[in-house]
Amino acid sequence: MKLILIKDVPGLGFQDEKVNVKDGYGRNFLIPKGLGVLANRSNSRVLEEKLKQTVKKQEEILKSAEKIANKIGDLNLEIKLKSGADDKVFGSVTTAQITKILSEKGFEIDKRNVTLSSKVNSTGEYTVFLKLHKDVTHEIILNVTGTNPKKKKKKVKEVKKEESETQGKESKDIEINSSDKPDDIEQKSENDTAKKS
Repeated sequence: MKLILIKDVPGLGFQDEKVNVKDGYGRNFLIPKGLGVLANRSNSRVLEEKLKQTVKKQEEILKSAEKIANKIGDLNLEIKLKSGADDKVFGSVTTAQITKILSEKGFEIDKRNVTLSSKVNSTGEYTVFLKLHKDVTHEIILNVTGTNPKKKKKKVKEVKKEESETQGKESKDIEINSSDKPDDIEQKSENDTAKKS
């Protein structure tokens, strides 16, 4: 189903743009909410006339989007996440987190107009695409750093040494006890049971 958008719909398109949507989405959501109209002949003619009249306005909107893109420039965003072995991160970076960082820097962009180049699953640099206007898409760099807690290997080695030393002492005790005479072993076991009771 082809529609002409009356208002900007983040993630779908901008005002006065023709878009293809599924029938249910168009009939049950966009048209009843006043966000779009059917792209039939009469509405298309109205759109063409409106675009002719609003060429200057569209140029101003385009220039303002380009100004925002120039202000953003070569912005590098940095996010710290917990990471494990091989710089794999726990969790991921969402477009909501990116828009929050952008708003802290003074740029208000809807999260549905932010797109990541690929899924963030390890530390490194990623490209983020910001759709500021239907004709203006700006790229910025997202730098994901990790906090890799270093394990204390010394303690593990010390524990292993202690275990091996205790096992060595136990084996020596067993060898000493086995050299005793059988009569002595019976007497020791009788003495041990008497002490326990």
